[in-house]
Amino acid sequence: MHDDAPLSTRILQELATAPEGGGMSLPRLGKRLGLGASVLMRELTLMGDATIGGVRGPGWARVVQLDERWVAYITPVGREQLSADPR
Repeated sequence: MHDDAPLSTRILQELATAPEGGGMSLPRLGKRLGLGASVLMRELTLMGDATIGGVRGPGWARVVQLDERWVAYITPVGREQLSADPR
């Protein structure tokens, strides 16, 4: 992983290491990236497909709550973005 890569790329790189169809808990993702949960949630919100300020997000990742845990997943569109990113 390249530390000079945009945060979204670094998140996608980490999420891509999860088994196919598997996600990564926010605490684990935060530990691997050295970031807090609030920073991750802000970035993951922008990376999702929600409409914010009238602009729909790219849909690279999704976050779901499973019981008490928040889990992030890379989407097929996110995998495409990651493979297209030269970093």
